[in-house]
Amino acid sequence: MTYEFEVPLARQVDMAFRQMEGELKGMTAGTIVLQVRNDTVGKFGIRHLPVDLAERRTTGDAKPEGLTDGSIGELRKAAVESIKRKTSWTHGEVTYDFGIKHGKLYLSVTFESNYNMANVLFHVNNRKLGKRDRSGEH
Repeated sequence: MTYEFEVPLARQVDMAFRQMEGELKGMTAGTIVLQVRNDTVGKFGIRHLPVDLAERRTTGDAKPEGLTDGSIGELRKAAVESIKRKTSWTHGEVTYDFGIKHGKLYLSVTFESNYNMANVLFHVNNRKLGKRDRSGEH
């Protein structure tokens, strides 16, 4: 399927984070997941990690402060910057694990590459048979 315009992957990440802002507000920890195929964000969402529940049970404290508008913006900017640094990568899953501790945002980013073995075997088999693939390569 072709589109008349292409939206850069970094812009798609920004758009996905903006879509999730309401759900992120107030969270203290979790994982944001983006599934990417052909440089296009497909599914995206949040895995909630309610670490503050155990903390409140043991200390009896009120609910700790979670993500604010400012920290969500900080999280979104870090996500966009991290995806800009990833080159030669078009398929996989990106996870952004985040947590708020003592009012400070902590973030870890993981890129998981996905490859299709059927495509690899197809190209290897064609090379063995001396056939050219669509790109004209042996």
